[in-house]
Amino acid sequence: MTYDIPAHERALAFDRAAGAYAEYRPRYPTAVFETVEEFSGRRLAGARVADVGAGTGIAARGLLERGARVVGVEPGAGMAAQFRRELPGVPLVRGDGNRLPLADGSLDFVSYAQSWHWTDPGRAVPSAVRVLRPGGALALWWNDPDPSVPWVAEQGARIEKWLGPGFYISNVETPAGLCWRTRTLRWSRRVSVDFHLAKRATHSAFIVLGEPGAMAFLTAERKHLARLFPGGELDEPYVTSVAVAVRPG
Repeated sequence: MTYDIPAHERALAFDRAAGAYAEYRPRYPTAVFETVEEFSGRRLAGARVADVGAGTGIAARGLLERGARVVGVEPGAGMAAQFRRELPGVPLVRGDGNRLPLADGSLDFVSYAQSWHWTDPGRAVPSAVRVLRPGGALALWWNDPDPSVPWVAEQGARIEKWLGPGFYISNVETPAGLCWRTRTLRWSRRVSVDFHLAKRATHSAFIVLGEPGAMAFLTAERKHLARLFPGGELDEPYVTSVAVAVRPG
């Protein structure tokens, strides 16, 4: 079974599952923010940061914990409402990553956490560079399942068989025209099988499928995982990719 789901429809689908997204999606390891600081040559503490495609505030929370002054940018009404519930004291503006509604040269960092693949890089890069001060940094990062782990690779093959290619890994590429530094981080979290499947259900393709289509896959997947993890828990492994480019002075 395969589904041809337009990217714009998948991007807006998150509004339907904002609460579940906030509950089940993973946070980012501390090493992400350490890498951003290392590659940019400046601390996040006190820096002005726009977190673009802010969603429910997962990345924004990590930035705040590093001492950054954060403004969220989010196009979806449902995700924006959840962001305000999660982080009521953090400014949020409605807008998308291709046309940032922010002043020229006003920011030290622009971050796209788990959101760059929803942009048109030909428009998003100039928009991000415009709002950065000279020496400011554009930072991209995203979590993917770690395909080097056999059960994850096998699950990915089942997902691609069900949905078609392109629904499993983010397939993010750093755009041309900037000098990028990149790093790959591996980490995991311990969760129950049910928690893992609830997280899987927050991915855009499953949301667009609707409950009957998603449940058909997730019910079959629960049987696979129950055989592999009879104790009901698993280590959910991730590859987190980080890319940082500094705006020339």
